[in-house]
Amino acid sequence: MRTFKTVPERGDFGYQQLIGPHKVSGPAMAGTRGFFGLHLSKSSPFGSVRDEEGNIYSFVRSVLAPNGTPNPTKFIYQSTLVDGKHLRMDQERMAAQATTPMPVQTLEGDTVRWSSQPDEPGNPWEITASSERLTWKEEGLFELEGKLIGGLQWYLPGVEWGTFYVSQLWDIAGVCEGRPVKGAMALDQFYMAEGGAIHFQKDLVVNNKMHVIWWSFVTVYKDGTWDAGSFMVGHDNLGYAIFMNEKGEIRTTTDIEGATVHKDGSYFLESARIVLEGEEEWEFLPDPKGEMIDFVGGFPITAQQEGRWRRVGDAREPDHWLAWGESDRRNGSARNVRGADL
Repeated sequence: MRTFKTVPERGDFGYQQLIGPHKVSGPAMAGTRGFFGLHLSKSSPFGSVRDEEGNIYSFVRSVLAPNGTPNPTKFIYQSTLVDGKHLRMDQERMAAQATTPMPVQTLEGDTVRWSSQPDEPGNPWEITASSERLTWKEEGLFELEGKLIGGLQWYLPGVEWGTFYVSQLWDIAGVCEGRPVKGAMALDQFYMAEGGAIHFQKDLVVNNKMHVIWWSFVTVYKDGTWDAGSFMVGHDNLGYAIFMNEKGEIRTTTDIEGATVHKDGSYFLESARIVLEGEEEWEFLPDPKGEMIDFVGGFPITAQQEGRWRRVGDAREPDHWLAWGESDRRNGSARNVRGADL
């Protein structure tokens, strides 16, 4: 049973989140209606793939909703090929792609399609998504496609603001910079208060410096099994976890704790663990080249990092994976353990 040490004001639930799965469909992803008094701000497809030599390619694109408020992200493309040490923004390749402040959206049956405007400068792009498949083509850069793994959603109420966060997870493969690659991605959609933008303004979690760790992950193992999910640990009662697998099992909880250890003099993690309902433990395995160092001092304000999440003691051999998430040492290292800047 949850214990309240302080009593919040009317409309404040002490950062308790509601978490669950959802049924994915093209019409749902294309929908522009609001939920819980919140407006669709934008969609954000993002993912990481690796080639046969282990090079990482990570990317994210802003797909603004008709009444959405933009944040600074438009199109970001990172690669470990830039300096061979970290995931770095490839500024030349980013500059070649269309930035598309407002995309073209169409819906045909179960398939939603977002694309660049016909006559805007830069290489065109197109994303299609349905209840089963996703394709993502950035002309001159990559072409990926894959199958749906599942959908998740969480809702966080607040007195003035709130967030309804919807995510779809995908197993993907294709060609990037002419190289065969495979990995995974998310297509996240954010519903915010009017004028709200994720990680930017009227963001109940980020603007109030509430979260310690937040991740989405997919791991496909060589035996064909897989794990996927998302979780957050923060202050007050903030926290959720949703995990799913190839058996069709979907588990959720808000009984989650976590602890992070940052590298000396760095915003990036050396290690991290989460514990679900007091007994199930998962650990983060940072990729040696997974630190997205070009985000530091820019946007988002949190340290973004690639690696792999696994249940402690799981000996299955991974084939391909996504584990793109964030920590913030300024916010703290565990629930209600506040941190400080470097």
